[in-house]
Amino acid sequence: MSFRLDFDWVWDFWLADDGERHDMFYLHAPKALGNPDLRHRNARIGHATSTDLRTWENHGRIFEAGAPGAFDCTANWTGSVTRGPDSLWRLFYTGSRFLSPDSNANIETVGLATSPDLFTWTKQPGPICVADPAHYEVLGSSSWPEEAWRDPWVFRPQGSDLWHMLITARSRTGAEPDRGVVGHATSSDLATWQVQPALSQPGTGFMHLEVFQYLEVEGTGHLVFCCDAGRLTGRLAGQRGGIWTFPVKNFPGPVDPTKARLLVTDELYAGRVAFDRAGRPMLMAFHNVSADGIFHGGVSDPMPLRLGADGYLTLEQAP
Repeated sequence: MSFRLDFDWVWDFWLADDGERHDMFYLHAPKALGNPDLRHRNARIGHATSTDLRTWENHGRIFEAGAPGAFDCTANWTGSVTRGPDSLWRLFYTGSRFLSPDSNANIETVGLATSPDLFTWTKQPGPICVADPAHYEVLGSSSWPEEAWRDPWVFRPQGSDLWHMLITARSRTGAEPDRGVVGHATSSDLATWQVQPALSQPGTGFMHLEVFQYLEVEGTGHLVFCCDAGRLTGRLAGQRGGIWTFPVKNFPGPVDPTKARLLVTDELYAGRVAFDRAGRPMLMAFHNVSADGIFHGGVSDPMPLRLGADGYLTLEQAP
């Protein structure tokens, strides 16, 4: 196992690469809580660095949750890091606010922190992007227990001046619970964001599509996301879940998640693709619930990927 902590569970993570060093930002919560299901309400973001994606130096927590009543007062969840044209690093992350200790009602929004060096972070007043009920399900508009607006993945297509954010979201229309969609927002300056209609339609078999990443391999675009077995519905009900991917063209644009294939089953989750110093794509993921039902956590070693003859990403060998 590439990265783990003795006294904390580690799960979702994302990466930044300055050309010399890989910086990993990861969710963690104390094992002293006893029940790993409680980790989500106690999640904070940590930071570790590596030169080879295998040996990591841990630098600990980057900041605390917000003050009572703030958009991130309960927990800090998954996000992404990008470097702007001003050379300032920006961390887009999920702010989680549970409405009460005995309820699963939860409002998720996107926050922003900035850093000159990936070590010292300054939170910006937030949230900077919230679900728009004109396009997306919000808390109370369905039986779903949360206002899903999380896991922001921010990128700018080559040659474009417009930044794009992919977001785990749910459509305001469609048969419940089959409303998972690829949420979308855009910005010209990385500060002010305009919520756009979803890039996919509801009814594709995913209650949610989470932990997005867009990447290019050998000149072709690919969308990676996650959905475990418990959140599959409709045409996918009863099947295995895990890390999914499919090739996309003319992205960002409309996509069809029914074309997605499992890359890895849900013993591994929240997959991220990094590129090693030789330029090879490597899949990393956290160790999820084992066959005996125990949550393990901890980030895997990198697993080489290749582009299959059919244009889909695939592992060079089974994990």
